[in-house]
Amino acid sequence: MSGGDRVRPRKALGQHWLSDRKALTRIVEAGEIGDDDTVVEIGAGTGLLTEELAKRAKRLIAVEVDEELAQRLRHHFSSSSNVSILQADVLTTPAEELLAGGNGGVPYVVVGNLPYFIGTAIIRRFLQATIQPRRMVVTLRAEVAESMTAPAGRMRALSVQIQMLASARILFYLRAKAFTPPPKVRSAVVRLDVHDAPEVEVDNRDSFLNFVHAGFAAPRKRLRNSLAIGLGVEPDESSRILAGAELDPTQRPAQVTLAGWRDLYFAFRSHRVCT
Repeated sequence: MSGGDRVRPRKALGQHWLSDRKALTRIVEAGEIGDDDTVVEIGAGTGLLTEELAKRAKRLIAVEVDEELAQRLRHHFSSSSNVSILQADVLTTPAEELLAGGNGGVPYVVVGNLPYFIGTAIIRRFLQATIQPRRMVVTLRAEVAESMTAPAGRMRALSVQIQMLASARILFYLRAKAFTPPPKVRSAVVRLDVHDAPEVEVDNRDSFLNFVHAGFAAPRKRLRNSLAIGLGVEPDESSRILAGAELDPTQRPAQVTLAGWRDLYFAFRSHRVCT
């Protein structure tokens, strides 16, 4: 975008604009965007990724919270009939509003260089939206990306939450100098393919996830003790819950699979009914 490099990044918004052309191309290719696709870009910034997405998408909704940047983007893309610039906060604007104006019910793709401090919240919001995307290709802090994509043995509460709703994998890592200004943390690009239905079915998703968080209360301890701490019960009671799910009480929370957490959750619910 003309003059974009003269815009001063705002630290409060966590602005680190991805400027490496090769990385931008790889992100767009990873999105597998067809000429019939609607794309929502989060954090359009100076418009470099926006330009690449506009070449492929049937409809591109570029969302930018910074009013000055949004105005510059509107001017730059004023002649692009397939591009809409929306000045909005994605954490307070429902997906239905972002998609307003046509194709609201059509599956869409989310692409973006997410601010590090709200990246997880943005992903959660889209995965829990009434209208979910088909997939997401986003840049995150590497440690967060690794937690989201972790296999059993290295899982965290965030791993369970994300993998319940989407298949997640790290595509590649980015060097600090790929951004303007360079961040002080490592970055990674993640692809999330959203499941048609949750990977594990539970009666109440919020209750299930709260239970999982309780199970990770002391992740370095054995599951029996971590669960007892998280639930505020005696270890003997957590042992009985684990027995109901036929899980090894000596394993650590990170070793439990998605199916294991589901079984443990229902064992907990049954235990509470009986006591």
